[in-house]
Amino acid sequence: MDLQKPTDHKRNWTVFFLFLLITLANYGVHIGFSLKPYMIFSLLYFVIMISQFRFYHLQLYEVAMIAFYLIYSFTGAFSLYPASSIRIMAGAFIYLSCYMVMKSILEGVNQSIIDKSIGYVGLIFNTASLLLYVIGLKSVDYFFDTEGIRISQFGLMIDRNYPRLIGLLQDPNFFVFYNTVFFAYYLCNSKGWLNKAGLILCITTNILTFSRGGLLVMLVLFVLYGMINHPFKQLKMTMGVILSVTFACYIAIVYLRFDLLSILESRMNDFTSDGGSGRIELWGRAWEYFTTHKIVGIGAFNFAEYNSFEYGDNLSVHNTFLDILSESGLLGIFFYLLFLLLVVYQLYQSKIHKHKPYLFFTIIGMVLQMGFLSVIINDIFFMVLAILSTYLNRYKRKAQESTPPVTTVQKVS
Repeated sequence: MDLQKPTDHKRNWTVFFLFLLITLANYGVHIGFSLKPYMIFSLLYFVIMISQFRFYHLQLYEVAMIAFYLIYSFTGAFSLYPASSIRIMAGAFIYLSCYMVMKSILEGVNQSIIDKSIGYVGLIFNTASLLLYVIGLKSVDYFFDTEGIRISQFGLMIDRNYPRLIGLLQDPNFFVFYNTVFFAYYLCNSKGWLNKAGLILCITTNILTFSRGGLLVMLVLFVLYGMINHPFKQLKMTMGVILSVTFACYIAIVYLRFDLLSILESRMNDFTSDGGSGRIELWGRAWEYFTTHKIVGIGAFNFAEYNSFEYGDNLSVHNTFLDILSESGLLGIFFYLLFLLLVVYQLYQSKIHKHKPYLFFTIIGMVLQMGFLSVIINDIFFMVLAILSTYLNRYKRKAQESTPPVTTVQKVS
């Protein structure tokens, strides 16, 4: 399905701008926490369109998700750093409120508008990010030896002398996480030149992040897609992608003046020496906190505080599951895993891998990336969950409409 311009309808444009603003998470207003553009947009929408606002049926996974955030927030009552817990409680309330507004918006438009908006926003997000990256390269005059000091310029982050793309965001690993929905969409809707261009852009920007975990997940999704959709039929697309990436590498080497392949090789080789950028050590600390606080953990959003006090660095766990386990214990991880299991169950039940495969691959990709990212609360993940909920509601209504009414015949004596 090729991309077409969204129809000139208020709610259709609302979806487009909502998705676009979610990708601008880096440009929030700081009021003790980051009030992000899409949050302001959601609030304004709610105030202006309050007469059209509706609470829609909650999916099973949404009930479990809300239960998790309640339990996670509850663990803050046992924390040594209550200020951090209160901050995440407020954040959870705002995120969930925006989530409900998001659902109300999405329920009012056709599914094709949602899909096309994803396609257009993906093009804008990746194009803008690539341009910012090139501007960043030029601003540092292609000099990457910063003696280990991390420097960010426009869409570029020089991290341990690697020129990593961050684009419109602040972190290269989170860039791949945000880009997962766009990559999956273009991968599953590769007909039409705009979608093909979008796929090439996604692959190019993801590669330039030099995110080892992100690139591995992207490869896994690509292989899974080929396996599910007849590998030989995808050969043409695969060859096109390979040629396009090769051309992009040529441009990077000749015109951007850095050896892309050597950098990628160096990043992969570094894994054995840097312990996954220090993640393995952080995971060990998180496990240690869990073993001493097994039931309710050390308290919501307290890992960074504990880590700063004991080890002198204010870092997150870089693993969602260990993050939850250390901060909310067995109680929290139970509800979070229940939430994810219900997502998978409802994906399977609705056969979404056949009807909307990009949603299936997006969620699989995001869950895999949770193994090396802390995303207990995340804008783009909530967006995907809201889209999934909207689709499931429509799937249920369609199934009910297609079921013939049961008539009873009374026997006449």
